[in-house]
Order: sequence, then structure tokens, then C-alpha cells
Amino acid sequence: MVPLSFEFYPPKTDEQRAQLDRTARRLKTHAPEYVSCTFGAGGSTLSYTPETVRRLHQQHGFEAAPHLSCVGGTREEIRELLKLYRAIGCRRLVALRGDLPSGMGHPGDLRYAAELVAFIRAETGRHFRIEVAAYPETHPQAEDAQTDLRHFKAKVDAGADAAITQYFYNADAYFRFVEDARRLGVQVPIVPGVMPIANFSQLRRFSEACGAEIPRWIGRRMAGYGDDAAAIREFAADLVAGLCRRLIEGGAPALHFYTLNLARPTQAVLARLR
Repeated sequence: MVPLSFEFYPPKTDEQRAQLDRTARRLKTHAPEYVSCTFGAGGSTLSYTPETVRRLHQQHGFEAAPHLSCVGGTREEIRELLKLYRAIGCRRLVALRGDLPSGMGHPGDLRYAAELVAFIRAETGRHFRIEVAAYPETHPQAEDAQTDLRHFKAKVDAGADAAITQYFYNADAYFRFVEDARRLGVQVPIVPGVMPIANFSQLRRFSEACGAEIPRWIGRRMAGYGDDAAAIREFAADLVAGLCRRLIEGGAPALHFYTLNLARPTQAVLARLR
């Protein structure tokens, strides 16, 4: 089995914190290499991300990697966050450009993820292992696939150690992206991001927003199950486990699961892989 990592988002309520704790305990049995914690742009979860990272690190014993975004942050604010994460004991970061929330006029001092990676390296040297994002099906705001690849290479050239991809359900898109990146001279590990399917309607909305493609046949199969929730869960877990097997057999260096703070969908996939 390849190394695993899990992504969580910062809870805002006591009920959500209890949910995160339950999920963290259940997924810890799979011995992840690390867990990451997302970052809300514009300060919406700014105070929650460090709190959650501390909780995951100190209470649950994970190596925790906070997401750090360009959006809405000055250099000084990012500098202070880097100091805080060092103090907590973090040795990894996920550096992202982030998306500007609607109505928010100030994008921050740094415009691109490559600038953020360079800033982190200038401030902290090699203290942090830096992960960046990659888009096998092309970033939805990119001019074209080749431009997107050049932006990806710029992040690696700025000092990124590895990449985590947007989720996808077409393994060929991942393999082609890795091949194209290698042809450009990018040699860092490119880890596929995996989205277990918990709620298909929600997944469809996510996918439309972030540019991830759901193959038409998957939607047709889901529709065919109607209200049979058990059949949908079984099909979803089989589907994603099959994708993971193909990725591993094709040389993927690890798997990064987007958990949405839920344990069961990810556990169902991992049970099939083991």
C-alpha cells in the first residue's frame, strides 16, 4: 500500500469539532503520513485553521499541514502565520493561491502560489516541506492546459517539494498530466487527490465550481439506483477503490483523500484496497 494522507476542514461549532474528532480517531487507524487542514479565504476560517492544526497535532498526534493561501493576506500576516505554525510544531505546508471570495476587493500582497512558495522559502529556508496544487484536468481559470502546466512548473521552481492534485475520476487525465510535467522537467512527486463519494448531488455542485469532470456514465449509474442509498454507497466505494488501484498500479507515489470531515466514505474505499 502506498502512503496515505487525509484532508480536513476547520470546524466552527462544537458539533463540528466533535465530528472532526470522531473522524480523526477512525482514520488514524490507517496510519496516514500526514493530514492537511484547509484555509478559508478572506478570514472566514483564519482563526479556525491554526486552532484545528493544533488540535490535530497535539490531541490526535498527526503530523498536520496547514493550507496557506495568498488571498487576503499581507506579507506580515503570512509571516506571523509561519511563526505560529513553527511554534505548533508543523513541518509541512500546503501553499495555494486561493480563490478571491465574491465582493472581496483585496487579493493580498502575493498574487500567485509561486510567489507564496518563494516567500515561504525566503522566510523559513527548508524548515517546511511545501506541497502545492496540480490540476490534471486544467485549472478552471487557466487560459489553456499548457499555460496551466507552466504555472505548475513555476511553483516547483520556486521551491515546492511535491504536489497534490485536484480530484478526478479519469485516471488517464492524471497519468497524462504527470507525463507532461516530467517532459517539462518537473521531477517532484505528484500525488493524486481522491474524493470518496458521500453525496452525489453535493459532489456534482463541487465539481461544477472547481472544474473537476464527472464522467457521464457515473452520473447515469447513480441515477439508475434511484433512492437505494445502500446500492449507491457500494457503487461509489467500488468506483473510487478501482480508481485508486489503477493509480497505484500506474505508479502514483501516494494517495491524498479529501474526507470532508467524514470517516465512512474514505474507510469504505480503503477497506476495498486492503
